[in-house]
Amino acid sequence: MPGPEGRQPSEGRWGPWQDGGPPRWGGGYGPRGRRRGFGCIFFLLFLVVAGSLVATTGFVLSHFGGVAGFIALAVVVAFLVGVGRGLRSAAATLDELVEATRAVEGGDYSVRVGPKRRGLRPVRQLVAGFDTMTARLETDERQRRTLLAEISHELRTPLTVVQGNLEAIIDGVYPPDPAHLAVVLDETRVLARLIDDLRTMALSEAGTLALHREPTDPELLVVDVVRSFEAAAAAAGVELTAAIEGDMPLIDMDPVRIREVLANLVANALRHTPSGGRVTVAGSTDTGWIRLEVRDTGRGVDPALLPYIFDRFVTGDDSRGSGLGLAIARQLVVAHGGEIGAESMLGTGTTIRVRLPLTGD
Repeated sequence: MPGPEGRQPSEGRWGPWQDGGPPRWGGGYGPRGRRRGFGCIFFLLFLVVAGSLVATTGFVLSHFGGVAGFIALAVVVAFLVGVGRGLRSAAATLDELVEATRAVEGGDYSVRVGPKRRGLRPVRQLVAGFDTMTARLETDERQRRTLLAEISHELRTPLTVVQGNLEAIIDGVYPPDPAHLAVVLDETRVLARLIDDLRTMALSEAGTLALHREPTDPELLVVDVVRSFEAAAAAAGVELTAAIEGDMPLIDMDPVRIREVLANLVANALRHTPSGGRVTVAGSTDTGWIRLEVRDTGRGVDPALLPYIFDRFVTGDDSRGSGLGLAIARQLVVAHGGEIGAESMLGTGTTIRVRLPLTGD
């Protein structure tokens, strides 16, 4: 596994890769003269324990002798062997942990000490916790780099359009008329929306997104969202309707954020539903939950893409969005203690289901 910045582990400070396995982070105690660290400390501890036991055994032999003395001697020898092995294994493991910690301090999160089958139980638990920690650090670092690359990619397109149009206007290629300035204005709006989406995503993933909860009627929320998209649906030739099953109780939620979720789902459904199709926003109650659904008769989602549509920056080949809408919708629903999922069939349509608890999270 590469180290930080793609570097491969090499012979030197951290030791070589051996037999295709993980590097031995200071794990050798042979003739190469590596630091013993905890080995010396535990050896002194062993000498203290062994000296005490030998003195006790000598006392037993001098007073009892015979069979009792030999039994006591055998017990002491067996105990010392067991203690010695345990301390030796623990010392070697702790020295490996020290070397691995130095690697993490240097920015290499790929280090693993590896599971230990022998040794003291607290030491084995410490190793397991360390490996879990470094695995999470490595995942976080990889996600951070991926996110930076994806954000750079998303920002590049509108900035290129803005820069190109402004340069053309300055050079006299385009006149500074409303038509050409409108293109620049539209791209700045795209940038502003992308920045807002990124901020919402960052706050929700960090668990610091503030929710302003209040008793809300889900039926009124559904009707309001449908009404706000009626003009867009009519222009696209798509039938947009609301379908409420029974009486829906008031629910304690942030109406602005849940409206944002529904608006995003409806906008996606309209975008992927051809003229003559239908989009339905449904609401119903379940045991302890309310359920909101956005169903369309569009092209559907590629089955290979379906499990990942709620991930950041995941888009289909024909998508014009940033790939943040559904990821933000999931974060907002989860922040309310709810669940979100999708079902889709190519050529038939897609259904996005949102469940919110009646009693709050």
